Amino acid sequence: MPANSAIRISFDEMYSQFLRILRQHHFPEEKAKTCTSIFTNNSLDGIYSHGINRFPRFIEYTQKAYINPKAEAQNISSSGCLEQWDGQLGPGPTNALIAADRAMELANKHGLGLVALANTNHWMRGGTYGWHCASKGYAFIGWTNTIANLPAWGARQCKLGNNPLVIAIPYQNEAIVLDMALSQYSYGKLEATHQAGEQLPLPGGFNELGELSSTPGDIIKSGRPLPIGYWKGAGLSLMLDLLATILSAGLSTAQITKQKHDEYSVSQVFIAIRLSQLQNFPTLEQSIQHILNDFLAADKISPETTLRYPGQHVLKTRSENKQKGIPVHPDVWETILSL
Repeated sequence: MPANSAIRISFDEMYSQFLRILRQHHFPEEKAKTCTSIFTNNSLDGIYSHGINRFPRFIEYTQKAYINPKAEAQNISSSGCLEQWDGQLGPGPTNALIAADRAMELANKHGLGLVALANTNHWMRGGTYGWHCASKGYAFIGWTNTIANLPAWGARQCKLGNNPLVIAIPYQNEAIVLDMALSQYSYGKLEATHQAGEQLPLPGGFNELGELSSTPGDIIKSGRPLPIGYWKGAGLSLMLDLLATILSAGLSTAQITKQKHDEYSVSQVFIAIRLSQLQNFPTLEQSIQHILNDFLAADKISPETTLRYPGQHVLKTRSENKQKGIPVHPDVWETILSL
């Protein structure tokens, strides 16, 4: 959002307001605190689309009973390093943390742990669980399916989910974290850019005339974002949906879409890898650093170009927002205060 249109809210004030609202909506205290922490930290890290900007919809879905604040995820099947869980339509962030933690427990025993979670809700920022596992020394791979909101390449109708994919690796005291939707820009990014009255730097989808567009409002109106890599992104979306559905015994993108216009009861996969069990563990840090040094040494197309590895920009934004406060659109903050 333009700097002159934002107000700055401290981490503590935002946390306090989120916690107040969740308590009023009958979230058990521990779940309220976990969800509050995730929403506030997402905002601190600059992921406003799945932090402060998404919070009102989270409350709306709770009011519609898509989210059951008191539900507890349940293990329904175990087979070696793989488990299937039913999220019972509990809060997506708390269910996701349970699944990520269980995947790490399985990895402690087997070297790798996989938890497939059905009947859950939006996990907000998928990178949350990558950062979480990487901070404990585990590599992480995770993804979720979604409602149908992405067209296959060459199709007018959306039949694919914009299925976010997360890959995380521990690095120094932080992590390298890839957290990406399968559209050129996530719907959250489209909404935030539209709200700011800005254009996208590159075409992000099609307008209602079927033309590639950099105007986020036109893409939101047409409902046709651009798959990353055109047909390749569409193919990856389909495969992630297939695996999430099969592994979790949950709903597919097609089934989720048939329920209602709103998105709930999604399927997710959480994979943790215990790196300390690898034979080459003592040299992992050296290997990672060598790869990054080579990557960052590439010739830049212009002096203004910035090369960075996935997650690096988050660290910079986190530090800035800690010092200055978290930027929030005034209308969004008024909505939060009124909840």
